[in-house]
Amino acid sequence: MTVEAARAVADAVLYEGYLLYPYRASAAKNRSRWQFGVLGPPAAASPAFAEPPAMGLSFLVRPADGAPAVTIHLRFLQLQTRQVLDAAGQPVPSLQVGDETVLTWDEAVEQELTFDVPLGSKSDFPVLVEGGVEEESLGTAGRVVRRRWPLTARLRAHAEPDGDFLRLSVAVTNEHPSPATDKDEAIRHSLLGAHLLIEARDATFVSMQDPPPAAADAVARCRQERCWPVLAGSDRLLLGAPIILYDHPAVAPQSPGALFDATEIDEILTLRVMTMTDDEKAEARATDPRARTIVDRCDSLSPAGLQSLHGTRLDDTPWWDPATDEPGPDSVLIAGVRVGKGSLVRVHPSRRADAQDLFFAGQQARVTAVVSDVDGGTHVALVLVDDPAADLHDWYGRYLYFAPDELEPIPEGN
Repeated sequence: MTVEAARAVADAVLYEGYLLYPYRASAAKNRSRWQFGVLGPPAAASPAFAEPPAMGLSFLVRPADGAPAVTIHLRFLQLQTRQVLDAAGQPVPSLQVGDETVLTWDEAVEQELTFDVPLGSKSDFPVLVEGGVEEESLGTAGRVVRRRWPLTARLRAHAEPDGDFLRLSVAVTNEHPSPATDKDEAIRHSLLGAHLLIEARDATFVSMQDPPPAAADAVARCRQERCWPVLAGSDRLLLGAPIILYDHPAVAPQSPGALFDATEIDEILTLRVMTMTDDEKAEARATDPRARTIVDRCDSLSPAGLQSLHGTRLDDTPWWDPATDEPGPDSVLIAGVRVGKGSLVRVHPSRRADAQDLFFAGQQARVTAVVSDVDGGTHVALVLVDDPAADLHDWYGRYLYFAPDELEPIPEGN
């Protein structure tokens, strides 16, 4: 995987939690944003509720021939306020301009800084991002003023031998010099969604999740602080993320676009957007250009496109192949009695600490199937006899599942 390809995953990290469903400025969940990878100003006062100023990670590098080095891409968002002013130049929450509503809101600007780091010595780099002010005319109605505040941070990298490997430690620290007295001021001087993409040259990275036996002890000596390293598609590319991921994370090819929730279920969120009223969609579109993109994409999604999000496997290997695999059993022997579809049993939950299962203790149930899982375990699917919705559950396959030793056969006629 190239850096360009890895950016699809890195962007999902960058915008994780940027704006949550229902994607409207008035939604309570969008009043407190920027949950992940926030490096706050170090001199923030207690009322500012600032995040800690630093993140760091360490990982193993296996040197090859030549002079090993890495290229570090530090990526984050810089807050940008969007203030709406009326014709008199006064701040207002919103303005109606023709058929569109323009809202006051906090946006963000992507930032990426690149550093070449030889692995023979310590490296220390200042991170300076300028602020700025831009104005957009709204004609006679007023104008929009977008403002960004300067950011000051530092990136440090240090490699040291650890057996046959090098242990590379990278730290990023917010060094904003002035105090931040409230939450708004703290977030204006924070790095948001901060993470690292690191390329190896004349070297490879070792998996921190599944290291080879020879590297296990060295991996145990690595320390992570609010940032976790994973391989990103190859052993020459590493992602340091503020959320815990597996090695080689990837965006599902069926996903039509970002929804700002990297653990999302695209189908559910897409269906939710489709159920929003026209007024709710209008507010979402006015809230943020990225929210507009989400709403427009969901509104234009074809039935085939929506269907592709439903129950799609990420590989072509069937979990059960009737041509080669043995089918599940038709019945199971319980206390010397053969139990299969249509049998009556009494439920005695015992194996699992599931409080809901305990409500079914002593109840009669009708067996609908005996099934096997991929590990060879046997389970009995059933519906409760006294459940008024038993036929409905049976129709669409919503069963209760118990182990055979949790069931007591009921003789016929009882």
